[in-house]
Order: sequence, then C-alpha cells, then structure tokens
Amino acid sequence: MIYVYGIKNCDSVKKAIKFFKEHDLAYDLFDYKEKALPCEKISSWLTLTDIKILFNARSTTYRNLKLKELNPDDTEKQAWLCKENMLIKRPVVEFNGHLLVGFNEENYNGVFL
Repeated sequence: MIYVYGIKNCDSVKKAIKFFKEHDLAYDLFDYKEKALPCEKISSWLTLTDIKILFNARSTTYRNLKLKELNPDDTEKQAWLCKENMLIKRPVVEFNGHLLVGFNEENYNGVFL
C-alpha cells in the first residue's frame, strides 16, 4: 500500500494523488490538517531522509512562526515538525521501504511504475 501524508488542498499532494489515480495505484491519504501526525512517525522518517529535506523552510508556517530569526538546529527542527505538522514538506510518500518527499514525476515513475 502507498501511504501519502500531507493535506488535501496542497498542490503537490494533489499532483501525487492524480499520479496514483492515473496509474490505478491504491493509496491511503493521511491528512494532518484533520489529525496530528505522531512524533514517532517523523522520527522514523528521519532514519530514511535528512531533516533538511523533510523540514520546509519555505512554507508560510515557517515565516509566520519567524523560525528564520530563531535559526533552529536539527534537533529543534525535529521538535518543530512534531508541534507544527505544516512545517513538513509535502507530500511525504511511504512505499515498500521507500520514502519520497515532495512531488517529482520522474522519481514517482521510477519507484511506482
């Protein structure tokens, strides 16, 4: 099963879902606007990818929280991801031990097709 983490109205999440639908691939969407993502899940992702990839320093949430001025280190960034799921780059896709962050059609073709 393909697990997609993000929010329904995010353009990148919409592109990922469209890709899965076009290729008849079953997926399950976890919308963390509706339900908070457990910190354990974020910790498990960080064993598969770097905090710099997972942490979205270009988001509106990042700017609104004035995190640039706080200049958090990697440990603090992980704590922020747990508190503010909207700081997670979207979508995060789990599939057969793979973790894909963000939408890139070429990467999706290589992993799913």
